[in-house]
Amino acid sequence: MGNLPRPWHDRDMTVPEVLRPYVTSLVAYDVDFGAPGVHRGMPSTEATVVVQVGEPLVTSWGSGTEAVTAWGLVSGLHTRPAAIHHPGRQRGVQLGLTTAGVRALFGMPAAAWSGELLGLDEVTPRDGVRHLPERLAETDRRHWRQVVVSGLVDALARHGEPGPQAEVGRALALLTGGAGVQEVADDVGYSRRRISDLVRAETGVAPKQFQRLARFDRSRAKIGRMPLARAATLCGYADQAHLTREWQEFAGCTPTTWLREEFPFVQDLADA
Repeated sequence: MGNLPRPWHDRDMTVPEVLRPYVTSLVAYDVDFGAPGVHRGMPSTEATVVVQVGEPLVTSWGSGTEAVTAWGLVSGLHTRPAAIHHPGRQRGVQLGLTTAGVRALFGMPAAAWSGELLGLDEVTPRDGVRHLPERLAETDRRHWRQVVVSGLVDALARHGEPGPQAEVGRALALLTGGAGVQEVADDVGYSRRRISDLVRAETGVAPKQFQRLARFDRSRAKIGRMPLARAATLCGYADQAHLTREWQEFAGCTPTTWLREEFPFVQDLADA
């Protein structure tokens, strides 16, 4: 579901070295919105784990879809926004995981979560990560990092399965950097069909879709910090209209709408 918007962030918690190949972010949040609402969970090249405190997380794929209610939620790669419903306050911890992290910490490929919203207990039936919601609820927020890291290190020791073969890791790194599918296949030394099958088996999405998600990730980091036309150029879009079309597909809204929803205090730079 991508990262929570910046106003939600309490603070980024340092990821210990042993977990850095697997966990890209470890963020605590505690925000009072003043009224119930809905937040967009954005697509990303990362898998997401959210552990909620105080109230369970209620998430769906939008209007007309069945909501998942859970104290701990996992989400794989997806190409549409999730709707995260909140009662006015949100407290907990969110993790961003690499595809290798899903294997190492949960013993399965990220493809197993692709397009899914799953309760944490569905994917961790036995090990310590399953009990993080209860443990956080019983712990002072100052010690949340210690509790989460302990659970993750325990999961790593239990599963610790090797990540995808080196060729797949190389392919994902190249796609993230913006390389084309044929260029990736040539670099890795596999046929285009073979590398496509391997990437899909590991992530749950085709290489072209993974590349588009990576480009969307890059644009999300720049939106609001510079004019949209410049962000489009820097991120590899043909033009601003191309960027906007991708946003409407992946986010369900234009970049300017997202800015107004998530960052009402940020000056609109779309036409600058």
